[in-house]
Amino acid sequence: MTQIRQYLENNKENMIALLKELVAVPSVQGNAEEGFPFGREPARALDIMLKSCREAGFSVENVDNYAGSADIGDAEPQLAVLTHLDVVPAGGGWSSDPFELTQVGEKLVGRGAIDDKGPAVAAFFAARAVKELGIPLKKGIRLIFGTNEENGSADLAYYRSKRTMPPMVFTPDGEYPVINAEKGMLRVYFSAKYSGIPVRGGTVINAVPAVCSDDADDYIGRSAHASTPEKGENAITKFLDIQGDLHPLLNRLSELFPHGELNGKSCGLGFSDAVSVDMTCVLSMLNSRDGRLCGGIDIRFPLDRTKAEISGIICEKLRSAGFDIDSCEGVEPHCTDENSTFVKALLKSYERVTGEKGRCIAIGGGTYVHEIEGGVAFGAEFPGKDGHMHSPDEFITVGDLLKNAEIMAEAMIGICG
Repeated sequence: MTQIRQYLENNKENMIALLKELVAVPSVQGNAEEGFPFGREPARALDIMLKSCREAGFSVENVDNYAGSADIGDAEPQLAVLTHLDVVPAGGGWSSDPFELTQVGEKLVGRGAIDDKGPAVAAFFAARAVKELGIPLKKGIRLIFGTNEENGSADLAYYRSKRTMPPMVFTPDGEYPVINAEKGMLRVYFSAKYSGIPVRGGTVINAVPAVCSDDADDYIGRSAHASTPEKGENAITKFLDIQGDLHPLLNRLSELFPHGELNGKSCGLGFSDAVSVDMTCVLSMLNSRDGRLCGGIDIRFPLDRTKAEISGIICEKLRSAGFDIDSCEGVEPHCTDENSTFVKALLKSYERVTGEKGRCIAIGGGTYVHEIEGGVAFGAEFPGKDGHMHSPDEFITVGDLLKNAEIMAEAMIGICG
């Protein structure tokens, strides 16, 4: 719609200015305080966003600094656009200050630019465009801003315990066209008494480990997200492949997790289905400490399997290999019907703005709507684009910031107009 596009172009500098203000807040989870469940910085980012919404004439609510909302339209909200204002730590390797939005050509560089402050700004200006252009709405729209997506989404759980979520929800916290299916996830921690060579491999459970060390050598792999292990090389399984014969526990792990195997077939898993395709199983942590060998496994399983089934198989294999199960937690798969009116409307909006054919995709990672029935991820990354999410020099281009807002505005009008 030409008037939407022109409105956004006219407000381009205002969009960049708000993103700059948000990026300047290092909204990494901090220590909980009275009234600040995730520390002061995520709450400060929320305050900035809600202040902008209030000044734009939206009906605003802060739900105890867990999350906030802004409504447009007189009718009860039927559509929610869910974004988050917390970010992962900056880490090293940046070309500029991660908490100062830096424009390099068309790129807007800063922590949160693509995940998820940039999309939050786009959602806000999409709603502003609809409101200020006087486009009539039959159904209300609610913007929801969370503050704990990067550390377990306790913000969303709290918000949902206090408020009713609108029946249609999308989050621009993934990629286009539409993510309607997400594999189930299981994280297993295990340990056993151990007196072998020292082992140090992996620091987080949801990443393919890049380094595994003993006292003599470093075994080098390549890091990747645990949901896409084919993009990396597992340094722990590489170590086990070479040194597994040095201790019975290492040998048994080497048999369960052969180097190069990604689907857990040797653990009795290896399932796949037509929608989510192959499951993944990553031995992502292995460290010796205090006389024990401690490990962690990240599993992403297909839509046609259950958490109970997968946990039963992997835990039995580990126990048979001599390990205790310290914890085993996860979530069931998530899938929204690709033929639903809601999903079709989102795909139509994407097609109208981009001129590209829309389609539904399945992923191994979990998005912000994983536990919201009927929810989908819609943006913010475009096919073939990489905004360095969770990495140094995270960015969104000016063009993609505006295009996100235009697509979301189209979706709001198509669904609620």
